[in-house]
Amino acid sequence: MRVSTRFSDAIHLLAYLKIYADTKLTSDAIAASIETSPVVVRRIMSQLRRAQLITTIPGTAQPQLAKPLDQISLLNVFYAVEGDKPLFAVDPKTNPQCIVGGNIQSVLSQYYQDAQTAAEARLAKTSLQDIVDSLLVEQAKQDAHQ
Repeated sequence: MRVSTRFSDAIHLLAYLKIYADTKLTSDAIAASIETSPVVVRRIMSQLRRAQLITTIPGTAQPQLAKPLDQISLLNVFYAVEGDKPLFAVDPKTNPQCIVGGNIQSVLSQYYQDAQTAAEARLAKTSLQDIVDSLLVEQAKQDAHQ
């Protein structure tokens, strides 16, 4: 099973919009940074626009953040691109005649719910400002070593 990268790609896209705000922000340029196709970028931008995290004007290459970075949490971004999909899923097809197969769904469900709750709380506390600040710190470290 392939793990979705929409969430990290959406964070990447939003950080890119902030850091490169003074450039032409085409879907091709953003796609080159994410190393994906412009179609994927446009699809993610559409989800972010519906969630009111960005604004766009048809026919222009200037998408903008709809709110200050510190007012956009990673949980907002997650919900924008993943909806309310759970982070973890229990296999519903197990052998009910087996001790493990007959009980694994109910046992794992609570552990998974606890993990989901903790992850959502952490994502809610982390803003895009935190991400952009960390990106700039990392770049400064790289620049210092050159």
